[in-house]
Amino acid sequence: RNASTTTAIDRTETQYHSHSSHSRAHHREKSSYPQQLKMKVIHLIRPFLSVIPEVEKPHQKIPFREKILWTTCALLIYMVCSNLPLYGVQRAQTSDPFYWMRVILASNRGTLMELGVSPLVTTGMVLQLLQGAKILDVNLDNKEDRVLFMAAQKVVGLTVTVVMAAAYVLSGMYGDVASIGLGNAMLIVAQLFFAGLIILMLDEMLQKGYGLGSGISLFIAAHISETIVWKAFSPTTINTGRGTEFEGACLAFFHLIFVRSNKFHAIREALYRQNLPNLTNLMATILIFALCIYMQGWRVNLTVKLQRSRGLERPYPVKLFYTSNMPIILQTALVSNIYFISQMLYNQAPNSPFIKLIGEWAVASPETAALAHSVPIGGLAYYISPPATLTDMFHDPFHALFYLMFTLTACAIFGRTWTEVSGTSVRDVARQMRENQVVMKGHRDTATARVLGRYIPIAAALGGICIGLLTVVADYMGAIGTGTGILLTVTIIFDFYEAFMRENTSDFKAIMTQM
Repeated sequence: RNASTTTAIDRTETQYHSHSSHSRAHHREKSSYPQQLKMKVIHLIRPFLSVIPEVEKPHQKIPFREKILWTTCALLIYMVCSNLPLYGVQRAQTSDPFYWMRVILASNRGTLMELGVSPLVTTGMVLQLLQGAKILDVNLDNKEDRVLFMAAQKVVGLTVTVVMAAAYVLSGMYGDVASIGLGNAMLIVAQLFFAGLIILMLDEMLQKGYGLGSGISLFIAAHISETIVWKAFSPTTINTGRGTEFEGACLAFFHLIFVRSNKFHAIREALYRQNLPNLTNLMATILIFALCIYMQGWRVNLTVKLQRSRGLERPYPVKLFYTSNMPIILQTALVSNIYFISQMLYNQAPNSPFIKLIGEWAVASPETAALAHSVPIGGLAYYISPPATLTDMFHDPFHALFYLMFTLTACAIFGRTWTEVSGTSVRDVARQMRENQVVMKGHRDTATARVLGRYIPIAAALGGICIGLLTVVADYMGAIGTGTGILLTVTIIFDFYEAFMRENTSDFKAIMTQM
């Protein structure tokens, strides 16, 4: 009886453990289901890998001179595309609804670069935000995930290009679809798609090591620099009602000196004319450029020790512009989207009181702009836009103060937020240092995060505020290319300069080694 009782107990325990193991396995299966679902999102790109265009990595290190050549060729291709008009477009005398976004998107109305880098920038920022917020589960240290993530950026970027091109055509931006015809409409979409594909390939070519830096950054800086140079030296003549004047500020100064009999009034007009670029705008641009370059050097150097190299000490710089130009890019993207939505709603129902609270729009007068575009005259869109002139700033001080506080607050918030989603927060940097066996000099290994916490959050927020303040000052002074454009150009050129110096130094060391 005891033997039978023992056997029954063993059988019962076996059944219990079997049931428990099945329950644990079922629980693990259910708990791992969301993780598998997250991984399947990025794995959906696998079928497209064979058809996605790709630039092959160089098999050997590209010499420095060849990198300069490839970078120059990419820039020339972009400049040509930005001046080639679209075929099948009807010239409509309408204001440009995307005037406010073209500064940071390297786009030119009515050309192959109508969309500029907008699809690629939007796609890259959204996917990076999703990946940084852990909504899209991607391990960039895994080669397969990294390849799939880059392929996803291409697929989504090209899809967004087609959608935006179709939206431009259907909105009547190039003329009524019925008048231009279905064939021309499809041809315009195809032109914009292939232009976006060219930008994608040029950017990938430079980032794969054939050139210097990023193609998107290069094109943005080139577009803004071209705008500044054109408004300074443009030989185009415009009849302003006071006679024919040159559009370029420098040429207009010498022209007015020779044409006007009263030289004092000629100098005053060249300095302060309102409807076209003037010398005050040009000097403000130079001043903001100098301030940006000077502030790029502000940093705090922390000394770190490399345990793998027997305690070798190296400086670890924490720049004031810790997040580079991302705060002002995100702030400008936010404002541009508000402008776009506000204009679209106002055109549909201009008499609605609710829509007027979002924004009220009117075509810019010749006294404030040489080009036809809409400007906000009321509502939220008006108060988050910079004052057009110094006179407007003193006439409506609440508008100027609101714009100042909005820009500084938005840039500070975006600066702090970007460190969390881009992998440059205190926690992420401390983890990378721990994995690479890097410690702070004079501190224990466990104190790295505490030391970094004294500097990185402050640099992210304060750097965003400084970038916003420079933007506001540039807008108040009427700098050419807007404050946002100048900041983008300076930071991009500075990054290219650092890449240039690194490449030049590495080539010089290689030559000395061979000798």
